[in-house]
Amino acid sequence: MQIHVVEPGQSLFGISQAYETTAQAIIEANQLEAPEQLVVGQALVIPIVGRFYWVRAGDTLSSIAQMYGVSWENLAEVNQLDVTQPLPIGLRLYIPPLPTREAEINAYIEPRGEFVAQELLQEARNVTPYLTYLAPFSYEARRDGSLNPQPLAGIPEIAEQTDVALMMVITNLEEGQFSDELGRDILQSESVQDLLLDTILAEAERVGFSDIHFDFEYLRPADREAYNQFLRKAARRIRERGLLISSALAPKTRADQPGVWYEAHDYRAHGEIVDFVVIMTYEWGYSGGPPMPVSPIGPVEEVLQYALTEMPGSKIMMGQNLYGYDWTLPFVPGGEYARAISPQQAIGLARTYNVPIQYDLDAMAPHLDYVDEQGNEHKVWFEDARSIQAKFDLLTRLGLRGISYWKLGLSFPQNWVLIGDNFDVVKR
Repeated sequence: MQIHVVEPGQSLFGISQAYETTAQAIIEANQLEAPEQLVVGQALVIPIVGRFYWVRAGDTLSSIAQMYGVSWENLAEVNQLDVTQPLPIGLRLYIPPLPTREAEINAYIEPRGEFVAQELLQEARNVTPYLTYLAPFSYEARRDGSLNPQPLAGIPEIAEQTDVALMMVITNLEEGQFSDELGRDILQSESVQDLLLDTILAEAERVGFSDIHFDFEYLRPADREAYNQFLRKAARRIRERGLLISSALAPKTRADQPGVWYEAHDYRAHGEIVDFVVIMTYEWGYSGGPPMPVSPIGPVEEVLQYALTEMPGSKIMMGQNLYGYDWTLPFVPGGEYARAISPQQAIGLARTYNVPIQYDLDAMAPHLDYVDEQGNEHKVWFEDARSIQAKFDLLTRLGLRGISYWKLGLSFPQNWVLIGDNFDVVKR
């Protein structure tokens, strides 16, 4: 695949000609809503095998080969170059594709109300070729060891039809919030834990879940070891049934990191106990905070590098957002929350207000600014093909198990195209 960033004056036809493909192929790969109105700075996925590179001043065959991770001999052979001659500026070189690697891909899906919206089910159908797991969010544990049921209509059938494993997500949510008191009541009672595990395993067998995933958040620091012991007990019983066990972890950078989100999550213990973890490497920029990238590459890598000191990369799934936020300025703490938007909607805002999309090379994230009809200034941070490819490159470089998405429901078609280009998705 090629990622092309639209420059002033470029048209879809001209771009397709440059890459020897068709405008229709680019439209379909990017699900362009207004192909005749490209936005300056918009990143397009070009659906070709390999990629093209135009020689710039100062380039050498060796430097270009190093840039793309290929040998200069292969590059010279593919392009029939005379290695004794300098490269002409503007020469188009073909870069052959690199081998793909196996990766596991998970996506959470959050049904609401009494039924699952048909639009959400259709998105699940569309992306399941790129998934190892589909994770309905969530079964809420109760103080008596029961589970609050959730609507699943259609989700197990989609998973079965598309060879996707179902992940059963268990949370300590209560009235829409993670509850440390609920967690305490479960973790301090062996009888409640035993009943909860009985209930979980019965539901897993009834529905056909392959992995039991514990997402207990904002637990009391005093319950850290109790949570570890509960996971040990759960792991024994879950594995007896031939199922996997996994857990979700807050994004820590050291073992003793303070804060109510972090202290009860013991990276080393989870790495020893469960089959894999999902690390929630997103929400640096969040709806109630000031404008900033949701998952800037630097902080994401810092968390993952720490995790690798506590467990092998084969047990780590990097968390990734499928959304961005639109903040109304000026930001006021405790004031209006930012609006969650899809990458497609962010591009639509740039097109509507005729503003360019900018790209922060430190955060590896796109952003834009606009003024609405009421004169309010806005700041938007979101994801595009460049930012997600940067995460895929990081995943590969660190040797991680895979990536886990929060959550289906906001359209990001480029992400799934690039998964197919980068990885051989593991199917269980």
